[in-house]
Amino acid sequence: PYMYTQFCEKYRRWARVTKATMRISHKPGDAMQVDWIGDPLYITDSVTGELTPAYIFVAVLPCSWYTYAEACCDMKQERWLLCHVHAFSYFGGVPRLLIPDSCKTATTANTRYETVLNRSYQELAEHYGTAIVPARVKKPDDKAAAEGLVRFVSTWITAALRDRKFFSLAEAQQAVREKLEELNRRPFKKRPGCRLTAYEQEEKAYMRSLPVHAYEPAVWLHPKVGYDYLVSDGVNKYSVPYDLIGEKVDVRLTSQIVEVFYKQTRVAAHIRLDKPQRDPVVKPEHMPEHHRRYLNYTADDFTAWANTVGPNTVETVQFFLTVGREAEQGFKACASLTKLGSRYGAQRLEDACERVLRLTSTPTIRNISALCKASAERMPGLSFSLQQNASKTILLPFIVMGWQNDYNDLLENPPMLQITQYPHQKMLEIA
Repeated sequence: PYMYTQFCEKYRRWARVTKATMRISHKPGDAMQVDWIGDPLYITDSVTGELTPAYIFVAVLPCSWYTYAEACCDMKQERWLLCHVHAFSYFGGVPRLLIPDSCKTATTANTRYETVLNRSYQELAEHYGTAIVPARVKKPDDKAAAEGLVRFVSTWITAALRDRKFFSLAEAQQAVREKLEELNRRPFKKRPGCRLTAYEQEEKAYMRSLPVHAYEPAVWLHPKVGYDYLVSDGVNKYSVPYDLIGEKVDVRLTSQIVEVFYKQTRVAAHIRLDKPQRDPVVKPEHMPEHHRRYLNYTADDFTAWANTVGPNTVETVQFFLTVGREAEQGFKACASLTKLGSRYGAQRLEDACERVLRLTSTPTIRNISALCKASAERMPGLSFSLQQNASKTILLPFIVMGWQNDYNDLLENPPMLQITQYPHQKMLEIA
């Protein structure tokens, strides 16, 4: 065993060797490193005096140290993507690689064996033709330029503006832009020029060109459709086809549109609302049939439907709509009337309404339904038993509804009776 002093000496010698660092030579146009500054600026509410943090996004090109910074109201996914779009526009080109932290807005999983990128972030990279290589978890040295610049910008921008009061985000953003220009034009201490001239002379020619259209930031959500067949963007709710109830869908959110995908197929699209609304955005084609019918329950719609059936049905509907204090009190009876029309047909319903109105001035759904049913079944069958060599006389009264010919024709061509014989009885039915 070693003595304590000898052990300490050997350990120090080993530690010096293992702490060796390497200076990386950065190629022009090769990478852009991004990060958030830890210390925010603060926006003061002019009425209440409440302070709201404004976070600063930083992007740096490590070859020339050319820098972009922007003050933001939050660090959410949409703002993260928008800052990248602004940074590419500010640089006037796109680097080969993007090197972010291993944060949720960049990766969904980053282990020793695999890296799973955030879907929205991957879309941005594909749009600009670049690749994402996140830093390892708890390994800030993987993007040393951004880490060093974060400390420098904290001093150059955040510390320089800490005594200023900002009453709006736009005011803070303008101040950050002014300090950013000073930073990029500040001369280097150990080499000629500044960040701006170094970028223009050494790196700009190697940046990839920007696409024709800027990327519109999109955020992906993966909700499960509820029984109200609605999905939410965090502020408002939008409908999807009702047959997706209970299924997991992919929702793509941009500033202008809400798109819903199921198994890689777009099933719904809505214009995204800017302000919170009390009611959800629902398209009629996404609703079940009985939900659509319920929404169409209005006095005018019931009257229009009755006009397609006949005058007696119109009179019956008008009675239901006016018998109560408000028309809505008769909607249930009118809806039941439409169901009878669907089940028994328009002519049979019209005949039933005509007969009920001849008998009473206060028709009811029960009476109309009974007449429709009796008409549909014509005449109930009559069964009886006879002993051998016995006879029986039966009188069968019946009502002929909707008869268009004269009475003599009815006598000459009466309804026929059908006799069905069973082992111990016979059945008479109107044929």
